[in-house]
Amino acid sequence: MTKTTPLHDVHAELGASFTDFAGWTMPVRYTSELAEHRAVREAAGQFDLSHMGEIEVSGPEAGDALDYALVGKLSAVKVGRARYTMLCDEHGGVLDDLVVYRPGEQRYLVVANAGNADVVAAALRERVEGFDARATDIGERTALIAVQGPASAAIVAEATGADLDGLRYYASMPAVVSGVPGAEILLARTGYTGEDGFELFVDADVAVAVWRRLAAVGEAHGLRPAGLACRDTLRLEAGMPLYGNELGTGLSPHQAGLGRVVKLDKPGDFVGRAALEKAALVAQPERVLVGLRGEGRRAPRHGYRVLDGEREVGEITSGALSPTLGYPIAMAYVAPDVAEPGTALSVDVRGRPTPAEVVSPPFYQRPSTTKG
Repeated sequence: MTKTTPLHDVHAELGASFTDFAGWTMPVRYTSELAEHRAVREAAGQFDLSHMGEIEVSGPEAGDALDYALVGKLSAVKVGRARYTMLCDEHGGVLDDLVVYRPGEQRYLVVANAGNADVVAAALRERVEGFDARATDIGERTALIAVQGPASAAIVAEATGADLDGLRYYASMPAVVSGVPGAEILLARTGYTGEDGFELFVDADVAVAVWRRLAAVGEAHGLRPAGLACRDTLRLEAGMPLYGNELGTGLSPHQAGLGRVVKLDKPGDFVGRAALEKAALVAQPERVLVGLRGEGRRAPRHGYRVLDGEREVGEITSGALSPTLGYPIAMAYVAPDVAEPGTALSVDVRGRPTPAEVVSPPFYQRPSTTKG
């Protein structure tokens, strides 16, 4: 039986179409995914992300425990800041990519992908043993609402009364939602769309009231509810990896071009260190992640073959017709000898070779108008 978020009835009222995603019944779109995508790029979109997992790691040695459990140096994250990192297995394979917030000196909030939430919670519980720290799964009592887009700061500021001028990208602060009793939130300037945006961690009991408050404030700013379909095209345009597509247990962070998140210079051991040290020394991995820009209107999709003439050189991990750019874009793992930007390749789109050029993601970058 699939799970539902605390906002399920709200989505039904708004006429959402639902899909089963990672064991959750989630809104895939409300009206048009193209309109929702454009709203995020031009004004703002409101997302229910309550299917994501949240694990609180707390205690005097919480930072040291996370340094051992994850590939990053989380003990160095300042209070009020966040970091993108990964949970790897002993072979260096990626179990999940995570965002870790540090709302307090001895308190961290680990946010996991929905499909991996149980795996991450179990791994953290196991890996913090031996440290003066504990890992607590708080996902069931936490809702997560995102407001993303150029108008997001104006909407969130009005709804919370918070001064957002000093809140940098990948930073968080405590806040309250005005007009909603008990709506004490963790407000973070983070997101998965390539736009300026905010994520609000709220108690599940007040999620509906917070959603409605944001929607009411946002109406004058062009805010509209947005589903998973546009979230995927937005993150693809921004060149952001998706677990299960660009990341997985059979891939190391280095193959995905994310070796920078692996902090081999931190002291002590961590799970996967030996394997990741070897991966960092490999001059040319068997496959590397690249971006592809296509022609025409036929979008490459996950699993399609990438060709160099008659030779198969890789496979598409994610692809779509970009609503913002108007042409097909994709990410793919390809052989290193064809990974240079500007290389002309093709993609087998349902039996027809379609021209594609290697490019460096992201495909889209917002104008630099926000602090951080």
